[in-house]
Amino acid sequence: MSLLEKLFGKNENAESFNQREEVKKAGVPGTVMLSDGEKKYFTEYDSGVSSELLAEYILNDPCLPELRKIIIGVWDQEIYDADPGKIFTMMINNQEKFQHIESLFIGDMEAEENEISWIKQGNYEELLRVFPNLKSLTIQGSDSLVLGKVNHLKLEELVIICGGLPISVVNEIKSANLPNLKKLILYSGDESYGYSCNISDFAELVKKERFPNLQYLGLVNSFEQDDLVRVIIESDLLPQLEIIDISCGCLTDKGGQLILNAADKLVNLKELNADYHYMSEDMMEKIKALPFKVSLNDAQEPYDDGEMWPMITE
Repeated sequence: MSLLEKLFGKNENAESFNQREEVKKAGVPGTVMLSDGEKKYFTEYDSGVSSELLAEYILNDPCLPELRKIIIGVWDQEIYDADPGKIFTMMINNQEKFQHIESLFIGDMEAEENEISWIKQGNYEELLRVFPNLKSLTIQGSDSLVLGKVNHLKLEELVIICGGLPISVVNEIKSANLPNLKKLILYSGDESYGYSCNISDFAELVKKERFPNLQYLGLVNSFEQDDLVRVIIESDLLPQLEIIDISCGCLTDKGGQLILNAADKLVNLKELNADYHYMSEDMMEKIKALPFKVSLNDAQEPYDDGEMWPMITE
């Protein structure tokens, strides 16, 4: 009998009082069907649901064959001490049941569930190897995050959301073979929460030889946002980009002016996302006049001492 069968039973009439109490004590993993083919799995603090139980719940979900996107939220009742390793192991050991999955989001948690800097991530090398049809991977949290040696011919979208991006992860992306990647978004964050990169690391990363099909580039959530704008403007990827995302960081008029100066080079650009920024009203008006869609929501004001913060840190 599986752990799932033991906890939930198959025959209500045969279920003993002790089994019912065990079910009550253990709780039930939460699920939300967000749309056709898209489902989120999660548990809650003090629910009694471990990552082992959640993994088995996912594996035995009757909806699994119909899903295209799996979202994993809080994966263990003791989330502060647990990584998603047991869920990864389940997927790797049962890889034949996940070959149809096209999208994964690992770590979809709100601040009240777990601060982003506290999310303990895992090693994705083997998981990516056994998901050859995966097109989109979103990872939230960078503590203990390892991508490993990545060689994936179908991945089109990679998003890493965190309060501090380690240089090790940037180096792994730099060494990866992702010839069909179309969308790359990296949240930089702050040194206090794990950021350990230099601007030159991003300049070495965003090259056409590495991402020949990239159309959406997001270098976001940085206290060095103006410098990242320069990295994008000076990249040989620029002529092929359709969307540039420089949101969530400490973007000032200096970065805005770099965009204005490079306007004639943005030949294929369809959209510029600069939401959450520190630009002046005058600069915003100038950027809004550019001949493509521009988003400049959530303007910020520096603190009295001039200090500015990215949107996501802790």
